Amino acid sequence: MTRDEPGAPDADYLRLDPLDFRAALGAFTTGVAIIAAATPDGRRAGLTANSFASVSLAPPLVLWSLSLHSQSLAIFQEASHFAVNVLGRHQAELATRFARPSEDRFSGVATDAGLGGAPLIADCVAQFQCRNAMRHYGGDHVIFLGAVEAYAHDGRPPLVFSRGRFGDFAPLG
Repeated sequence: MTRDEPGAPDADYLRLDPLDFRAALGAFTTGVAIIAAATPDGRRAGLTANSFASVSLAPPLVLWSLSLHSQSLAIFQEASHFAVNVLGRHQAELATRFARPSEDRFSGVATDAGLGGAPLIADCVAQFQCRNAMRHYGGDHVIFLGAVEAYAHDGRPPLVFSRGRFGDFAPLG
């Protein structure tokens, strides 16, 4: 790709202040989920993410992204499935736990094995069990596209993240 082609990277991004750019992105409030997977030999990985998004209703597809430098990357690439555990406002402590480095983030956390062995965390407000359908590489991240094969939700309030802080959703009016 040449610099003149549509979609070609622009070297101007190198002049962005990364901390200021991150602050600007923080103005977009997101939900909070723990993405989890397991390999056929039983190794598990889980991490807090706010990059989860819907892609398509027909077929049902979702996506999320992971840093190329993540220690969990190999597990997510090897796993046949991943689970998106959408956290409720009562689970901020879990979000913090899975965002920090740890030998075993799952220690003491109630889980069931979902499709492909992907850990389903108890008491979440929604869960999506996804076949690891495709991966795309974008910048310093891998974008995982998941084909949703099962899901559940219960209507309780979700945990949200904005400007570096957890909170909850308050409807207008």
